[in-house]
Amino acid sequence: MGSSNKKKKEKKKDFQKAKLKVGKAKAKAANFTDTSFKSKSIVVNQQTLANDGSDPREQFKLNLSLAVNAKSDNQRRDALAYITNQLSANPPNNPVGTSGVLTKLLPVLSDGSVSVRTQLLKLLRALPPSEVGAHVEKILMYIRGGMTHLSIDIRTDTLNVLEWLLEVAGDQTVSCPGGWLKTLNSFSSMLGWNPSVGSAMGNKGWTSASKATLGTKRGPEAQARQIQVLGMFLQTGFRPEAPISYNPMAYWDNIYRLPGTPNPFAYLNLFGAPRDEDSEMYPDRISRQRIFDAKWRAAISAGAESAKKEGGIIGRAAATLDRALGVGLG
Repeated sequence: MGSSNKKKKEKKKDFQKAKLKVGKAKAKAANFTDTSFKSKSIVVNQQTLANDGSDPREQFKLNLSLAVNAKSDNQRRDALAYITNQLSANPPNNPVGTSGVLTKLLPVLSDGSVSVRTQLLKLLRALPPSEVGAHVEKILMYIRGGMTHLSIDIRTDTLNVLEWLLEVAGDQTVSCPGGWLKTLNSFSSMLGWNPSVGSAMGNKGWTSASKATLGTKRGPEAQARQIQVLGMFLQTGFRPEAPISYNPMAYWDNIYRLPGTPNPFAYLNLFGAPRDEDSEMYPDRISRQRIFDAKWRAAISAGAESAKKEGGIIGRAAATLDRALGVGLG
């Protein structure tokens, strides 16, 4: 009896198998996953930056790397936010130092994401101002690159970084090698104010070449911002030096005391490559006034006068620039 039942079940299974071969295929399960594909890489859209119990130093370095190399804009922004919080903590946590942070993150000045650039500015403001002055030459190199970028948004955000640098290390910014004339050249490219072209055209230092900000909806605002920051830069460069109090031992201190600043003889350029006029250091107000009067006064004064005639926010910014020229040049 049992053997007959077993034979019936086997016949039934054979019949079902034959039916499957002839008819419709068996429906796939709801949790079926197709594993027949081949992929060279796996991309994770979301990653968490929180890792409780890990070494804070390694976590800082991990976020420093993510801020530059992460593919997602949100990941880069969150990594910069983490570093900002670490720099703002009491006491601050910065295992790589200000030099390491700047070396790694300065290329982010030209990042394509607005949120990333905004967070980078917050991070820079969290750095100790006393430690920024030694790195102004390197910072200005990236700032000048951002000032001549094709994107109007990147140019505008770079001006915010320059404004921060003038606030925390203004004297070093205008007196470092190339800090004065090279930065003025970048402003000339942004605004279309070129003394050589203007003289050739008979415009006394003003060129009618098209500005990079024209043809965009934010053109007037961007141009006004450029003129405003140029005025800040000139005010810093023309600011009178603080008088030095009398010290009867100053002569002997100058001879015997060890310098308290990094690279105190940089102005001599003893071991560096020969500098041209634009790369020279102009360490005092008089030298900056002299070279500005010879190369840029006519072009910037004519440009300010033309901008004032446009009125609106551009005219107001140009009026501020004109006052800065009047006060700075006497």
